[in-house]
Amino acid sequence: MSEKKIKVSIVVPVYKVEKYLNKSMEALINQTLEEIEIVCVNDGSPDNCLQILKQYQINYPNKNIKIIDKKNQGVWKARFDGILAATGEYIGFVDPDDYITLDFAEKLYNAAQTTGAEIVVCGFQRQDIETGHIYSTEMTQFDGKTIEMDKNPEDTISINTALWNKLYKTELLKNMPDLPNPPRTHEDVMFLLLIYLNTKKITFIKDALYYYMVRQDSAMSTIKKEEIQLTQNAMLDVKAIYEKQADEKFIQIIDAMAFLHFGISLMFRVSADQTSNFKEELKKNKNYLDTNFSTWRKTHYLKLLYCIKHKSNTKVAIMRIIYKTGLFRLFIKIYNFMINKLKIDIKW
Repeated sequence: MSEKKIKVSIVVPVYKVEKYLNKSMEALINQTLEEIEIVCVNDGSPDNCLQILKQYQINYPNKNIKIIDKKNQGVWKARFDGILAATGEYIGFVDPDDYITLDFAEKLYNAAQTTGAEIVVCGFQRQDIETGHIYSTEMTQFDGKTIEMDKNPEDTISINTALWNKLYKTELLKNMPDLPNPPRTHEDVMFLLLIYLNTKKITFIKDALYYYMVRQDSAMSTIKKEEIQLTQNAMLDVKAIYEKQADEKFIQIIDAMAFLHFGISLMFRVSADQTSNFKEELKKNKNYLDTNFSTWRKTHYLKLLYCIKHKSNTKVAIMRIIYKTGLFRLFIKIYNFMINKLKIDIKW
């Protein structure tokens, strides 16, 4: 196995997931694509994760399992360390409390080879980790679609910003810029935006190959008040990089994504913090967007008629109207009722 050319490296940042790690690793070691390596980055996890990883390495010596054991520096740095260690033609990411189908690597790799795309995106399911309830199946509607960054880069707004349901040409990741102060929340959207800088072509397959497990104790559920400023500053760093390296049309895309992920997603997390003054935080958030990402209010990429015509971002266009007309707090109440009582979730 070690003498074969590695087609896919899968980077797994590991921290405090001993309860879920075995299921994730079983799916990784049983991938139908043989020429893979599994790069596990133990990010100073205080539980038994490192011991579990070492046992898999002992039990499966032919599965090319690499282990990087390091002090805790957060998932951003863990992913970068995994990228540095990866030797495959392509790189994918798996969070260790999630799991993938056994043909995840094979199908994504074959699609990349067939289309010549530098990024391939697959569908995924959001599943409650305790009950098994399926909240949604997503990113399956774009089967066969191609985004060429010199023609229709605005279509990237429709792509979910998680790193894990995608395969990337290794050179994209090896050469991507880093941030001086990477965030601990909303890091996926910024990581992906930095990858997009040198991307030329993205394609999609309809298969739902990734199972994202929804955990109530996950960092995705809430955000600490002190982290908001750090996260906002990191997004400003990303925009500064784009202003130096990218065409002007990409600035509108950055501003649109800032509204989507800071106007909607970030504020949804803030609303879950019972100790915060949501009205005041929402006011600060609007000021942040207007000051630093001003085209979010007027960009045609988020106008309702444009989105309906192009069959993309319609939900976000509606949310922009709700946000601008001061109805966002009412929406949050309805949205929380849908999630907590009706078990219906809409992923933005």
